[in-house]
Amino acid sequence: MLKISLLSTAAIALVACGGETTSAQHVTKTDAAAAAAAKKDITTQELGNGFYMLLGPGGNIGVSVGKDGVFVIDDKFARFSDQIIGQISAITDAPIRYIVNTHYHGDHTGANAQMKEAGVVVVAHDNVRKRMGMTFENKAFGRTTNATDAALWPDLTYSENATFHFNGHTVHAIHTPNAHTDGDSILYFEEANILHMGDNFFFGLFPYIDVDGGGSLAGMIASHGKALGLINDETKVIPGHGPLATKADLTKTQEMLKTIEKRVKAEIARGASLDDILEKDILADYAEYASFIDKDNMVKIAHRSILKNN
Repeated sequence: MLKISLLSTAAIALVACGGETTSAQHVTKTDAAAAAAAKKDITTQELGNGFYMLLGPGGNIGVSVGKDGVFVIDDKFARFSDQIIGQISAITDAPIRYIVNTHYHGDHTGANAQMKEAGVVVVAHDNVRKRMGMTFENKAFGRTTNATDAALWPDLTYSENATFHFNGHTVHAIHTPNAHTDGDSILYFEEANILHMGDNFFFGLFPYIDVDGGGSLAGMIASHGKALGLINDETKVIPGHGPLATKADLTKTQEMLKTIEKRVKAEIARGASLDDILEKDILADYAEYASFIDKDNMVKIAHRSILKNN
């Protein structure tokens, strides 16, 4: 049963830009175009029918533009807030109405405070708000994950799934439990046939699975299965990281994760230690997927997830 918690938006310090305040509503298209030309960190890819994908450092942003305004999925880091607003304002004069955070990580929620100051309602699963208010140990990186400022927390949260009716689209926000984290959502625009996966999908990369943040390898595989049940060969799939993808790309990634899980489980079953598994280099054939998560880190994540969740 859907449970919705609505909290009032707190007053937040204004966003300063050259001595003047900037908001999602007040950046002109001319100003935005000039800003976009001057700053190349964030770029825009048009997907058609009023949909866009904003790329650059941090998680990929999804944007729907139409008669009701602007609907945004994720908002990268705080330092890019002006650029994000500028890119959107170069597309439309309409106000940004909603931002949905797919999970709690700072490269997807970092500009929340600036967006809220501009009048945007930030929405996410219950656990996103909970995680952003927690301090806990991140054993994977040997550091503490500190609670964020309350100005960043979502104002509207849901317990399982939520449905938006916006810009003529039915937008399904679907909780995918214990996948990348314990608060992940995927967003499916039914009529447009566009799916935003958040960090449940790293396209062409080994994924980071935040085990200490409630994530699991099995849950990420399950999230792919849930997504694949929604889409078809024509669906445009926005990953959390990586270029625009297709159903075939998501299927291939799920198969890779299933293989990793199978191999690590087999090694655990035969009594191999983590060091033994690493020495065996069981992911040598997936070397092309290595990035900030390399082969060894992928094995360590899978190993820890399997032991913790089985």
